[in-house]
Amino acid sequence: MENNKYKRMAKNAGMLYFRMLLTMGVALYTSRVILQTLGVEDFGIYNVVAGFVTMLGFLNSAMSSATQRFLTFELGKSQTKDVRGVFSMSMNIHILIAITIFFLGETIGLWFLKTQMTIPMDRMFAAEWVFHLALISFMVNIISVPYNAMIIANEEMSVFARVSIISVVLKLLIVFMLTWFGTDKLIIYGVLSLIVTIIIFLIYKSYCENKFLDSRFKLFWDKKIFSVMISFTSWNMWGNVASVMSSQGVNVVLNIFFGPAVNAATAIATQASGALNSFVQNLQVAINPQIIKSYAAKDMLYMHQLVCYGAKYNFFLLFFLSVPILVNTDLVLNIWLGSTPDYTSIFLRLTIINILINCISAPLMTSAQATGKIKLYQTLVGGILLLNLPISYLVLKLGGEPYVVLFVGIVISIFAFLARLLILKNLISLPIKEYLKEVIGRGLLIVASVGILYYLFFILILDTLGFWLDSVFISILTLVTIVTFGVGKSERNVIVRQIKKRL
Repeated sequence: MENNKYKRMAKNAGMLYFRMLLTMGVALYTSRVILQTLGVEDFGIYNVVAGFVTMLGFLNSAMSSATQRFLTFELGKSQTKDVRGVFSMSMNIHILIAITIFFLGETIGLWFLKTQMTIPMDRMFAAEWVFHLALISFMVNIISVPYNAMIIANEEMSVFARVSIISVVLKLLIVFMLTWFGTDKLIIYGVLSLIVTIIIFLIYKSYCENKFLDSRFKLFWDKKIFSVMISFTSWNMWGNVASVMSSQGVNVVLNIFFGPAVNAATAIATQASGALNSFVQNLQVAINPQIIKSYAAKDMLYMHQLVCYGAKYNFFLLFFLSVPILVNTDLVLNIWLGSTPDYTSIFLRLTIINILINCISAPLMTSAQATGKIKLYQTLVGGILLLNLPISYLVLKLGGEPYVVLFVGIVISIFAFLARLLILKNLISLPIKEYLKEVIGRGLLIVASVGILYYLFFILILDTLGFWLDSVFISILTLVTIVTFGVGKSERNVIVRQIKKRL
């Protein structure tokens, strides 16, 4: 745990956390201001329309994973590298994807928006504008994928931190600029968001072209690379379609049954839980290149260690951050936003529980991607995730409350995790017994210990504590429990040694 590879991952994770803290702080602040400026209805419209555009990007999501995998794999090989060829081909494919999604959006997507979604007639004009702007913004993000993948593959995470400072300043500027305009603020918000997206894309493009010679796009076509990447993407696309339909598709179903107000509650819960999940994502992004490179170098022991440690610490980190919110959800929402739409509190709790389950799957997903043999993995896991949409629709059709769809999602996530585990056992010879002991066993022990101790000390004895003291105590309790029961002796010694070294 103290060799150069781990130190580099720790440094990269630290830079990503700095980036995340900036973006999270701005996101929490701007959500409150934008909700108050736009109103609940317009806020819900923007999120459901932008989310629908994201649904159209299932092909891009699949290709993004392929680009990240193949660039990192090429860098991890000891010889016969062809990084520039992979980059240029991935850029060609992403341009084709952007054009395809634009066509689908302006035809099928626009028809669905006008005829199937529940949007007040007096706001339909603004919703259409938001749709067009979000579609263009999404196209820009598609073309930027190869540049972001190149930065991650080279493990230059400090770049994201520096660019995030610029992004934060621009997003704060948007918030203040909204109050300057007397015209339709929903449309103005869409325009300003598009401008920020374009600026950030140009910065990443300029950096990569100057830092990495292999990222200078050239007119190039390699039938072999194209065939391999498309084959990988075609199977990956099934899993991404299922994932998008499982999340954004359910959001559209909620809109059909309950209207924009419930979408606003969903958006708030998703944004808050997404801020928490970004901690885990940053850690995982720092680990992913090493997982793929270790497979390329055929270092399976190191790969297995990364999978187990990554899953375990993903869960510990997210659980530590989530516990104060889970036990004080209403107070947190009140401090953050003031008044909130109905169902926001229960949506947030259930969403956090779902991401706690999913966070331990992240290293498994990366491991499957590293092998390139994803046919069975995506077919089975994607099929399980896709069940979320029809089952959610059925329970709502039978009269279920909006939050019931989140219970459905939690059950689906558990089955998807079990499927991933069984597939990876054969795919990379993952030691299941060790994984279950280190990840699942220790995770359940932490949850049970914190739950019991909190009940005994904070409900029966210290029930009169205020929000801040309660949050501090529950955080300390969780941290002590993790260090005591969650890590092994060797890990604990390293943690203590590093703390002493810093002090």
